[in-house]
Amino acid sequence: MSENKTLKNLLSAFAGESQANRKYAAYAKKAEAEGKINAAKLFKAASDAEALHAQKHLEVAGKILSTAENLQDAVNGETYEFDSMYPEFLKLAEEEGNKDAIRTFTLAMEAEKVHAKLYKEALEKIDETEEVFYYLCPVCGNIEKSVPEKCSICGVPGSKFIKY
Repeated sequence: MSENKTLKNLLSAFAGESQANRKYAAYAKKAEAEGKINAAKLFKAASDAEALHAQKHLEVAGKILSTAENLQDAVNGETYEFDSMYPEFLKLAEEEGNKDAIRTFTLAMEAEKVHAKLYKEALEKIDETEEVFYYLCPVCGNIEKSVPEKCSICGVPGSKFIKY
């Protein structure tokens, strides 16, 4: 019985550490924009520390599986987000008239559709060895396999995309 509670705690800790990782990364970006370099460095270091904690918790929880299983899990997660989660969030944001929330939810929902497609493709081609590059839109999170003229989701120039 206590092992089930420990598993629950590992997954809760994973969620908390993951959120702190992203929150501190956002704080670092803001500190940089304000010219607060020392605070930015501290936030970046803490963000990376939280990511280490999160990864270890997930590993100990037994949730990092084979690459094929991880790709399928990613497909399932992204599909849930664009099929269920974001449509519900959008509906409420529209009812409340929150235009900023509508925009961020819409951009994320459209990007999640692309992510799911790319994960499915990676799963289908899991044994191919030819290197593939991915390009990330820094505004909406869209991912392309080549640099576009402009982002198909938010219109940002392709020159802004980040190569992976």
